[in-house]
Amino acid sequence: MDQIDRIKHFEEILDRANEVHSKLEAALDDYAALMPLIAELEEYYSGEEWISDFEDDEAGKLPADLKRGVLSEDAVYDALTSDHELLINMLETVTKALRS
Repeated sequence: MDQIDRIKHFEEILDRANEVHSKLEAALDDYAALMPLIAELEEYYSGEEWISDFEDDEAGKLPADLKRGVLSEDAVYDALTSDHELLINMLETVTKALRS
């Protein structure tokens, strides 16, 4: 690779790194703001209120037009599992980056 091509190549890497870092920083800020809400969802899902809401939905006591994905056992479980897997992925990625 000649000098000009080398400089262009590394300039592209620098530009890409700056772009990805910016996006990652924004995503991490969004995730940090979401963390207490995920904890709140987990507490609701494992508590008596969720059971009561689920039972009332099963009994037809809730409005038919009410969005109720949160009462789907699979939807909440999947979201919480995804959150856990994402945290593991972030930890593994950071560990790999620090070791390289």
